[in-house]
Amino acid sequence: MHEYESNKIYATTILGIRHKGQVALAGDGQVTVGATVMKGSAQKLRRLYNNKILGGFAGAAADAFTLFERFEEKLERYSGNLPKAAVELAKDWRSDRYLRRLEALLAVLDKNNAFIISGTGDIIEPDDGIAAIGSGGPFALAAARSLVKYSNLTAEEIAREALKTASEICIYTNSNINVEVL
Repeated sequence: MHEYESNKIYATTILGIRHKGQVALAGDGQVTVGATVMKGSAQKLRRLYNNKILGGFAGAAADAFTLFERFEEKLERYSGNLPKAAVELAKDWRSDRYLRRLEALLAVLDKNNAFIISGTGDIIEPDDGIAAIGSGGPFALAAARSLVKYSNLTAEEIAREALKTASEICIYTNSNINVEVL
């Protein structure tokens, strides 16, 4: 069941993967308000800190833009140190009254790290280097894990195929897929 408020604009689904020395981040293009598709070609991915870090968002779109702005400030402050920037953003998220009300998730990856920064200010580092967020995230995650295990595809190909699979299952995910690669 979709638990989002019917009057907010939401963006879903993001999948990031570190595989065979390559980093790929894929996002669908769908943006919804309640059960209505408002846009099918949204860009939810960003290259950050001199193109060394990839980031994507899911959740309330306006909230995600605020978090990206804060995260980019942390990356600049900590010279592109992704783990440090993620921890410092999470600290702010937990202690700042305004940030605590933001309803978004970030998936951020570089050559060595993959993190999900949650709406509660938690940081999750996936065991397998695959980070998935948004309504279609669980479907994309399952597909990506299977493709890693049973195929010889690149990270980019896995990210694209996993999101395509999610779009065939999740009504809040479409097949207008963007992929960024490091």
